[in-house]
Amino acid sequence: MAKKPSTRSMYRDGVGSLALIAGIVAVVCAFVPFIGDFIAIPAGVVAVACGWVGLNRAVDGTATNGREAMLGAALGGVALFVVFLVFAASYS
Repeated sequence: MAKKPSTRSMYRDGVGSLALIAGIVAVVCAFVPFIGDFIAIPAGVVAVACGWVGLNRAVDGTATNGREAMLGAALGGVALFVVFLVFAASYS
C-alpha cells in the first residue's frame, strides 16, 4: 500500500519570514526618538537571531527563503547599529 503524499509543505520558511518582518519593524522604529528604542532593540535582536537560523535552514535545504533571512538579519543589524549611534551621540 502506497503512502499518501503530504499536503503540508516540507519547507520550513517561517523563521526567515519572521526575520524579515522583525528587521523592517526594527529599522523603522530605530528612527523614532523615544519609544523606538524599546521596540527597535528587541526587534533587532529577534531579526538577527531568526535570520541566522533561517539562513542555516536555507543552507541545509530545509527552507527556500535564504534571501529573506539574510535581509532580515542585515536590517536587524542596521537597526541595532543606528540605535547604538543615537545612544552614543545623545549620552556622550
